[in-house]
Amino acid sequence: MRQVTFVVGTGRAGSTALTSVLQAHPDVLSLSELWFSIGPRGFRPGPLDGQRFWRLLAKPRPGLDAAIRSGAQAPEILYPRRPGRFTAQSGIPAISLVPLPALSDDPDGLYDELAAEVPTWPERSTTAHWLALFGWFCERFDRSAVVERSGYSLRLVPALRDTFPDARFVHLFRNGPDCALSMKDHPGFRMIVLLLEMCERVGVRTIEDLTPAHAAQLPPDLAPLLSDTYDRSLIFDRSLPVDRFGALWSDIIIRGLADLAAIPAAQRTDLRYETLLADPAAELTRLADFVDVPAHPEWLEKAAVLLDPTRSGTAGKLPAAVRAELVAACEPGMQALGLS
Repeated sequence: MRQVTFVVGTGRAGSTALTSVLQAHPDVLSLSELWFSIGPRGFRPGPLDGQRFWRLLAKPRPGLDAAIRSGAQAPEILYPRRPGRFTAQSGIPAISLVPLPALSDDPDGLYDELAAEVPTWPERSTTAHWLALFGWFCERFDRSAVVERSGYSLRLVPALRDTFPDARFVHLFRNGPDCALSMKDHPGFRMIVLLLEMCERVGVRTIEDLTPAHAAQLPPDLAPLLSDTYDRSLIFDRSLPVDRFGALWSDIIIRGLADLAAIPAAQRTDLRYETLLADPAAELTRLADFVDVPAHPEWLEKAAVLLDPTRSGTAGKLPAAVRAELVAACEPGMQALGLS
């Protein structure tokens, strides 16, 4: 069995840059935004046959298609930038949103290969299907270790742990105010903040519990965001105080650290973004050892070019009063990380 490792974090913590670094490693199958693309259905319990597992991979995500139609999609969604035969109007297969175009310049061709293979698989657990899929990718691309990275994935640790009990976990984190400030400029996190506000207004527990029917209980500046297409200005032109993102960051960190504490120490490690930028060779050598691949000198040299040290300390440029509010909102998470 190949080693499977998940890079988990709040999002906007340097995970996209780390994905580029991992993609450059000749032995690593770097799966990008798999859980973001597939969603919670990827952790469904019970056995299923190959046809049902394939439907799980191929069924479109209506909310992500709506974001693409509205011009409000997260920049991580790659398929519209490498357009093929699928469209957001008809529905883009979930696995085609990011994972396949991150692996191949011909995502439709790779999709067709999977469509011919996966439905033939026997009935087995969801875990066994995922491991078989990872193995298929490793054979297809001649890789020996699997590393998956999705933004906003720290909240998925319990589901990942239940589904993959032998997996390893890398917690990638970043200075709270810098991370929250980056969230503020990202359409996906702006949408998350608004969806969480909707949850409070209509009295549901999670974003996944929201349905279009809840629109009737929402004000006109929020209700359209639950429809098939909406005006992107409802996300981009709205004034959202940065401390709301600081509070979101703290909440994700505190809950995530509690979940990570339940994983045996040998199966988890931390990676701080600022330390990675300051000493990429040492940190990536440590990461490679944890993932069970060699730290090739050529890879370390290439990785140093892919990491941008100027991305650290951005919150320090905010006006003093705004920065103070952001720092206060991030303080609970910074304390939980031992950084305050």
